[in-house]
Amino acid sequence: MKTNSTPYIFDEFFSSGKEDTISPFLTPDSRKIGKNLKLKSSLLAAIFLLAALITSFYSPQISYLFLAFVYFLAGIPALIESIEDISNLEINIDVLMTLAALLSVLIGSALEGGLLLVLFELSAGLEGMVTQKTKTALTQLNKITPRTAFVLEEDHSVSEKALHEVTVGMHILVKAGEVIPLDGNVIEGSSFINLVHLTGESKPVPTKPGDEVAAGGRNLDGKLVVRVERTSNDSTLSRIIELITKAHESKPRMQRLFDRFGKYYATTIILLSAAFALLLPFIFSIEYLGDNGSIYRALAFLIAASPCALIIATPTAYLSAISSCAKKGILLKGGVTLDSLASCSIVAFDKTGTLTTGELNCTQIAPLWPKNPSISIDQALSIAAGLERGAVHPIAKAIENFAKEKKISASPIENFNAKAGFGLEGEISIDGTKKHVAIGHAEYILSLWKGENHRDVSDLLAKSTELSTLLLIDEELFLFDFLDTLRPDSGRVLQSLRDRHRLQLIMLTGDRQDIAEKVASNLAIDQIFSELRPEDKLNKVIELNRSGELVMVGDGVNDAPALARSTVGISMGKIGSATAVEASDIVFIHDDFSLLNWLMDKAHSTMRIVKQNISLALVVIFFATTPALLGLIPLWLAVILHEGGTVIVGLNSLRLLKR
Repeated sequence: MKTNSTPYIFDEFFSSGKEDTISPFLTPDSRKIGKNLKLKSSLLAAIFLLAALITSFYSPQISYLFLAFVYFLAGIPALIESIEDISNLEINIDVLMTLAALLSVLIGSALEGGLLLVLFELSAGLEGMVTQKTKTALTQLNKITPRTAFVLEEDHSVSEKALHEVTVGMHILVKAGEVIPLDGNVIEGSSFINLVHLTGESKPVPTKPGDEVAAGGRNLDGKLVVRVERTSNDSTLSRIIELITKAHESKPRMQRLFDRFGKYYATTIILLSAAFALLLPFIFSIEYLGDNGSIYRALAFLIAASPCALIIATPTAYLSAISSCAKKGILLKGGVTLDSLASCSIVAFDKTGTLTTGELNCTQIAPLWPKNPSISIDQALSIAAGLERGAVHPIAKAIENFAKEKKISASPIENFNAKAGFGLEGEISIDGTKKHVAIGHAEYILSLWKGENHRDVSDLLAKSTELSTLLLIDEELFLFDFLDTLRPDSGRVLQSLRDRHRLQLIMLTGDRQDIAEKVASNLAIDQIFSELRPEDKLNKVIELNRSGELVMVGDGVNDAPALARSTVGISMGKIGSATAVEASDIVFIHDDFSLLNWLMDKAHSTMRIVKQNISLALVVIFFATTPALLGLIPLWLAVILHEGGTVIVGLNSLRLLKR
């Protein structure tokens, strides 16, 4: 068997179309240097600017040297981007800032120009950093599915191949505990498959020859031979990747108020500056050149009108809010997410792992047949715990925990036999008599049962609305019911969202309708959509978005496309899948669901502060530019007024740090 999969890593990378920064050819040091490079260069430029300011008081030559580094680190990138914008006939805030900074050198205000560039590049670097965090969702799918598959050759040997080398019709081996790499049909073996992160269904699904299995499901206890029905490009996980990609591309972007009018603002300021340079001599009878000339005043107007306060108006507010959220254990991938959250009118919840704990709990044990069995309930629980001892699937854990709660010890089982994908069998001695015992999937247990009332028992099972399993003790049947329990704070949180924030509440789940209805009735949820596949959830989110801005809260891989497509996606960090965490806009790191109301309040507060900051910045720009244009104050004083407004805006943003 081949075991060296290193070449496959490179093959998979080249066939994946993923971004260069995760290339296996790059060393860890290279990745560190390239990560957030714009932000790092702007911070270095800020250090050089501070050094230039300090040395300007006693050594202008050294100050100019430091300024040269500032203009190189912050000015060259801004100049290149501005040239590209101008070549595309686009005049925006970027062009205005770059023009103002470079022209400031011509009138002897190089320090002010450097400050403009540093603030501009620092803002862009911060925005780029948070934007990059939202682009890594697809790379996290490598943690869910293997890069290779074990292929059974015609000579019965096993070879390891990259997924893109596996074609339809090939037979692959999936051992217990492994993740199924490709979609296919089981042709040999039986097992339980855990699909909780693909479908949201908590209970493992029994699988036998003839059943279909999906890529991404985890094989719990048996060895399977699977005939591949879809290649890696068409598998379930690949379709989820495609859905996430399309969702990100079509996701609504809540632009800042300053971005919406930035293009018109920049064009207006540049045209006004040119007009003032030409017309002021005719209005005020002044010269074109000189410290009080029209060109100097026009340049002073252009520099003073450069929107420093506007540029930091939103990032400082967002960063303050992000810091406050981080203290609460909430990770925000960009401050604009808060604006989007404040505008939402609908909240859609996944069930498993979001409204519920994600773990099965045994709710009861009841005799199924006959109604008055010779075996007591406590004995039945003891036997079930003995059978499930050492098993790895969630049902086994739930039964063992239930037995511990009841302080019932597990019975010793003889002649134990695990029937992978079906159940567990053995023998137990009761009052000196050997009895055959088995626990597992209802269909399998009924095939072992020698009773004659199969139809009556089947009718009783059909009426059970819980997740259930059967225990057979000789000829007596016991029914174990399981339920994915609600989070303790779910009801209170949802009630507050409905009453306080006037939000419509909806459940989107892959679970059965009866299970979903039981959870929804306890939480008074407005609408339920059950038995949804990943593409169904995505389509439902798109449909709901037409009637209002939507928040999606989920935790599994099946939620990832919907999280990406919703106005705001929120995932649970501790129990959520890596893909859901990366596809979402907000992550509750500690799974503290009760913080959802606090977050809504913070979003509305941030929106108010941002609007205040933009208004303050515009007022300050007016009072800095008008006197400079009229020649009433020198440029340095206009810059002080201008930067004073920047300080006021920054202090106003710090209010959001309050918890």
